[in-house]
Amino acid sequence: MFQKLGFSGYGQLQATLRDELCEMISGPVAKRNVWMERLPEGHVLNRFARRTLEDQRRTIDQVDPDDIDALCRLLADRDRRTFVAGGRITGTLARYFYLHLQMMRPDVRLMPSAASWPHDLLDLNAGDVLVVLDVRRHEDATLAMGQMCHERGAEVVPVTDQWRSPIHRVARLTFSGRIAVPSAWDWVASLLLLTECVIASVQETLWTSVRTRTDDLEAAFDVTGLFRKFE
Repeated sequence: MFQKLGFSGYGQLQATLRDELCEMISGPVAKRNVWMERLPEGHVLNRFARRTLEDQRRTIDQVDPDDIDALCRLLADRDRRTFVAGGRITGTLARYFYLHLQMMRPDVRLMPSAASWPHDLLDLNAGDVLVVLDVRRHEDATLAMGQMCHERGAEVVPVTDQWRSPIHRVARLTFSGRIAVPSAWDWVASLLLLTECVIASVQETLWTSVRTRTDDLEAAFDVTGLFRKFE
C-alpha cells in the first residue's frame, strides 16, 4: 500500500507527515533556520524573486477556473450578504479585499478580529458567503468562525496556503496559494493575486452598479477632501 502512495514503507510515510506538520506549525525562527540551510548563492533580490515568481505560477496552475467562476457568481449575487475575515497577518489582506467588494455592491461586511465577531453572526443567514483568509499557523478563532458560519448555512470559502486551513473541510470551494519563501516570514502575494482576479471578475459582472457606487463614492471624497486636487 505504501508503495502505491510513493513511499518505501511506513517509516518514510511517517517521516514525511511529521515534516509536513512541522512546516504547518513552524514559527518565524524555525522557518528561517530551514531556509538558511537551503539558500543558494546570490543576492537576496534574485533569490526571493525567483521563488516568488515560481510560487505565483504554481498557485495559478492549481486553481480550477470553474471554481473561480463559482466564487465570483456567489460574490456577485446581491441576494447574499458577503462577510470577509482574516487573521493576525491576513487581516490586512482581508480589509483590502473587503474595501473593493464594498465599493462594488451593498451588504459586504468585514468581520472584526477581536472577540466581537460573534455579534456579526446574528445577521448571517443561510446562503450568505464568508470568505476567510487563513494561513499557517491557522488561528483557532478563525477556525471557530468558519465552523459556526457553516453550521448556520453559509457558503464558507477559505483562501489559504498549500497546507490548507482546516476550514476547507466544511467548504465547497477552497483556494490555496503558495506562501513559503526564503524568509522567516511567509508572503501573501499569491493570496493577493487570487483576490485580485476575483475583484476584476466581479467588477465586470456588476459594472453598472459599480459605476454608480464609484461615482457616489468619488463625490463623497470630494466633499471630505480626502485626496489632493491638482488644479
